Amino acid sequence: MTSKQRAYLMSLASNLNPIFQVGKSSLTPELTAAIGESFNNNELIKIGVLKNCFDDPRAIAEMVAERTHSQVVQVIGKKIVLYKPDKDQAEDRTAQIRSEHSRREPIKNDNCVQRDEEA
Repeated sequence: MTSKQRAYLMSLASNLNPIFQVGKSSLTPELTAAIGESFNNNELIKIGVLKNCFDDPRAIAEMVAERTHSQVVQVIGKKIVLYKPDKDQAEDRTAQIRSEHSRREPIKNDNCVQRDEEA
């Protein structure tokens, strides 16, 4: 993920409220499964880490991202933002980009040919 993509996702996440909260029991398998299921409806989610959780939010973010096959967008304080692209939309975007590139014709610049002939 490039820095521009990350910045764009951070701007989208600024208006989101945390969907999940990590509490005293830290990261449980049930919480991980629920986060994974939430990616079916959302590409971008925000998670809050409560004060009574003594684990490092960065470590929690890395573990959740690894287990849900998502990417960490940012960790600020006790807020975690994760991103997982929707497979259907990603394939559509890729197909659209490929079709646009196949429609393009090479640009012919007659000026360059004339200069080569003059020399």
